[in-house]
Amino acid sequence: MPYSKHSRLLGEERRRKILQLVDKNGQVTITDLAERFSVSAVTVRADLDALSSSGALRRSHGGAVGRAEATPDYPLRLKAALHRAEKARIGRAAAQLVKPNETIILDSGTTTAEIATHLKETKIQPITVITNALNIALELADAPRVSIILIGGLLRPVSYSSVGPQAEAMLRDLHADHLFLAVDGFDSESGPSTPDVLEAQLNSVMVRIAREVTVVADSSKLGRRSVSRIGPFERIARLITDKRASPEFIEALRKKGVEVKLV
Repeated sequence: MPYSKHSRLLGEERRRKILQLVDKNGQVTITDLAERFSVSAVTVRADLDALSSSGALRRSHGGAVGRAEATPDYPLRLKAALHRAEKARIGRAAAQLVKPNETIILDSGTTTAEIATHLKETKIQPITVITNALNIALELADAPRVSIILIGGLLRPVSYSSVGPQAEAMLRDLHADHLFLAVDGFDSESGPSTPDVLEAQLNSVMVRIAREVTVVADSSKLGRRSVSRIGPFERIARLITDKRASPEFIEALRKKGVEVKLV
């Protein structure tokens, strides 16, 4: 709820409130803060710059995000319980982009698992699905006219996925029309990222062999930066995310030529 002009907070208290908002929401925008505290955008920028200089937060396009700490690598079952409604909508929207006779890659992750579920329900066929995720392969195993290429390699129990040199070598011999890439962090400067370096290396190969790349990530992943960078913006065609995404973040992506679909 916006503060009245007669109850403007002193600078120190206002900055403390800003940090509380960043801790709660993960990110803040200049526009929202200016309205919330009834101050100018110039004042908000000065607050954010001061907090950034002290290391309390990190400036982003049009606002700020929490400190650039590595995103944790949570087990798949825990991730599946987070932002379930948003992931379901994203999965449905992504599945609608798949055309019959295409070869697609579904990266490991709970959002890409939703894509698999919706592909099975909508019965888009025939298609070939390349995946390194055991749960996705099992989901589609009994789907009619869906061919599955399961990538082998070193098993990551936390994500039920295979990674490593063997997985990368197998992928390099393949080609795909469309890659759907799930990420743990998507920063407007460094692009998509993930906590595991082997996962990031495999994702990079996926990006190279796919004709088109769509990142699927709920808004909690946006503005975050994980340990291992996956690849450049130039190979990303679009982002599918939910409507809670920061308008400033979305605008920054569109300026880089990335299509954004909000669901």
